Amino acid sequence: MKTPREILLEQHQTVVPKLDGIRRKVLNRELRARRSPHPWLSRWLAVPWRELVWPYRHIWASLAMVWIVILAVNLSLRDHAPAIASKSGEPSPELILAFWRQELLLTELIEPRPSRAVAARKPALPQPRSQRRTEFLAA
Repeated sequence: MKTPREILLEQHQTVVPKLDGIRRKVLNRELRARRSPHPWLSRWLAVPWRELVWPYRHIWASLAMVWIVILAVNLSLRDHAPAIASKSGEPSPELILAFWRQELLLTELIEPRPSRAVAARKPALPQPRSQRRTEFLAA
């Protein structure tokens, strides 16, 4: 007497070669897709891509957009005026005057100015805790 398992296997014996053919086609296609001229190079590039770039692709795209904006602003603010130079190699009088004005402005900005608000305010010295408590209680 045949077991149910044997009966099922007999019925499906005709399909086994077809299934084996399908398996071979799929495996060949997958192996061909994974083959590259330099397998170590593809692994070397794939691991950082999967672990560093792909999970954070939105952040990387945002960062790239920020750099594009910075580059665009930098290019738009670039001074396209030609430098003023004389044939003798010495700077022109206009250039000397511009440097002199910049130097005056820089000295004005660097010089310390006494401020009335800063001079009137006394530095807060640390007080003993007992004096602080009396101030809080009095207030």
